[in-house]
Amino acid sequence: MKLGYHTGYWSAGPPAGVPEAIARCERLGFDSIWAAEAYGSDCLTPLAWWGASTERIRLGTNIMQISARTPAAAAMAAMTLDHLSGGRFILGLGASGPQVVEGWYGQPYPKPLARTREYVEVIRRILARDVPVTHAGEFYPLPYPGGANLGKPLKSTVHPLRSDIPIMLGAEGPKNVALSAEIADGWLPMFFSPKMDGFYREALAEGFARPGARRTAADFEVPAFIPMVVHDDVEEAANLVRPSIALYIGGMGAKSMNFHANHFARLGYEAEVAEIQELFLSGRKLEAMGAVPTKLVEDIALVGPAAKIRDELQLWNSTVITSLIVQSPPEQVGAVADILS
Repeated sequence: MKLGYHTGYWSAGPPAGVPEAIARCERLGFDSIWAAEAYGSDCLTPLAWWGASTERIRLGTNIMQISARTPAAAAMAAMTLDHLSGGRFILGLGASGPQVVEGWYGQPYPKPLARTREYVEVIRRILARDVPVTHAGEFYPLPYPGGANLGKPLKSTVHPLRSDIPIMLGAEGPKNVALSAEIADGWLPMFFSPKMDGFYREALAEGFARPGARRTAADFEVPAFIPMVVHDDVEEAANLVRPSIALYIGGMGAKSMNFHANHFARLGYEAEVAEIQELFLSGRKLEAMGAVPTKLVEDIALVGPAAKIRDELQLWNSTVITSLIVQSPPEQVGAVADILS
């Protein structure tokens, strides 16, 4: 498997140590670096800023939220960064959830699969740059049918460096995963667990089998986001991952609609998910973190001594994953590379 580094979400400001970690990733031969966005920092600016000091490593968004930009704006950003990086950009897209989409971006959330399909279709038409772009879709009609009634089909003034910039989709549920296999160049799993490998292989196979599928299993990328903390004490390492898990189960979605919570329930932690949600939503966040079982952490992360992580890698190596996108403390990049090489 290839190796990537995830710079993570920003909290109150830029995370410390990331420029040094990225420089080390470049020297150590990592394949890619990735940036995320939710409702704070965006994912494009850090890649442009930090990526400017690199020469070889690929630069990916994991993920760019489709409700934050029109398809044309996403295509413009992709073409721009691909030119500036010399053809190293990866456009990772995702639908996010209703709380962020409707509460932050002020956009409707329903029909996320249909919306994603249309979004990708418009981007590909723009990147093809063969004719002025028109689209008679439900969500992103071009030209806009109304307004001043002066819109006309346009073609990008910029010639894309690559008309086939890789587009990957962030997805957790089986329908979204199948859509990734059908229309995208890769799938960006979050909280992947080797014990779910068969479940996801079936979802991917469904997408690959659809008429007009863009890729096959042989040329499809699966860069998986994986928390990794190297520490002699497993519990101490797990404690660095628990806050993120508790946040996603308890706070990244409503109790009635939380795709991350559903994912962990499918992993076999339905009772634990219910408890974590209840604690988190009642404001008892520290207790919610404490309620995340160590076994759950170990199912979706690599934590503990180097020897333990090396042993567990055998499970990950046998899965559908093609790249390990590691999120670890910046100072551990060297140790991560040593373990995973």
